[in-house]
Amino acid sequence: MTGPAQPAKRPANPRFSSGPCAKIPTFSLDLLADAPLGRSHRAAVGKAKLKAAIDETREILGVPDDYRIGIVPASDTGAVEMAMWSLLGARPVTMVAWESFGAGWVTDAVKQLKLDADVRTADYGQIVDMAAVNYDTDVVFTWNGTTSGVRMPHGEMIPETRAGLTICDATSAAFAMDLPWDKLDVVTFSWQKVMGGEAAHGMLILSPRAVERLESYNPPWPLPKIFRMTKGGKLIEGIFKGETINTPSMLAVEDYLVALDWARSIGGLPALIARCEANAGVIAEFCGSRDWIANLAEDPATASTTSVCLKFTDPVIPDGAAFAKAVAKRLEAEGVALDIGAYRDAPAGLRIWCGATVETSDVVALMGWLDWAYHAERAALSAAA
Repeated sequence: MTGPAQPAKRPANPRFSSGPCAKIPTFSLDLLADAPLGRSHRAAVGKAKLKAAIDETREILGVPDDYRIGIVPASDTGAVEMAMWSLLGARPVTMVAWESFGAGWVTDAVKQLKLDADVRTADYGQIVDMAAVNYDTDVVFTWNGTTSGVRMPHGEMIPETRAGLTICDATSAAFAMDLPWDKLDVVTFSWQKVMGGEAAHGMLILSPRAVERLESYNPPWPLPKIFRMTKGGKLIEGIFKGETINTPSMLAVEDYLVALDWARSIGGLPALIARCEANAGVIAEFCGSRDWIANLAEDPATASTTSVCLKFTDPVIPDGAAFAKAVAKRLEAEGVALDIGAYRDAPAGLRIWCGATVETSDVVALMGWLDWAYHAERAALSAAA
């Protein structure tokens, strides 16, 4: 089988990892020179930086003024766990999962918190019927499945008037997709996804209804110190003004502030969303013109614009997992795509990050190399047969 020649043009940045993700296109270590290193995060300069990170997040994402935003430990995972341990148990709960991280939240709710949850799942490439969920229960779900490449198409199925809380893991969606704040009571994400920040810091956003729950409900299980958001039945407001529960990295905070400044400079949230859609669109067009590769998402309306997951559909390939690994290895050896193998729990294939920090020209260049790598591995199979 004759394939295309090795492309002449390479991606300028071969970093297509789904986390930590590519830095902003203008990144330089020199941009972090203003970080207050060696200073206490409780000093005036530290508090100002942390407060600025919260305020600029609110501005760019369009978070309502009466929602609280806090910087919390342990990345998005810490933020989700914080919300679940502090809020669940007050009323029935529905756990929704269509990929591995959502499945992890199910495990925590059912096996760790021992909740009698209504568990709703869908296979990789599919999504749960969110319109059939009972929103008078608390509902925990991911907006974008980072490991499955399947996302919520919109939030219209979530009623504005509901008795339960909606707890949304939005770590691969924030800054890339339009989140309907009136439909979401808790939103979590981390800096190292769409904004290309450094790891270990999570963001926790609470609606007034979530705050009301925190101040009126005491869960029956012990809460570790890093999960505690109330004292004496009142919200610890300092957490949502930059007075973090534990010590943050001021270098990572500076890096996040730099990324937020870049986002504002290119046009804010609409521009970030447009960049993601353009990147994912390149891959969609590529897959649409070939019969050997397809998006893992079965419905184009639910296909992620950040964590784009692909599967090889060539029926002649005897071992899809081995073939996908070989293609990814070949691309990495050429220095044109790093860390694009499918997530370990996901179906065999590739996962290409298309977040806002990725340049569309790099995705275009990568597609030429993907075409070449597929045909090179396919020829190797034929030669070995």
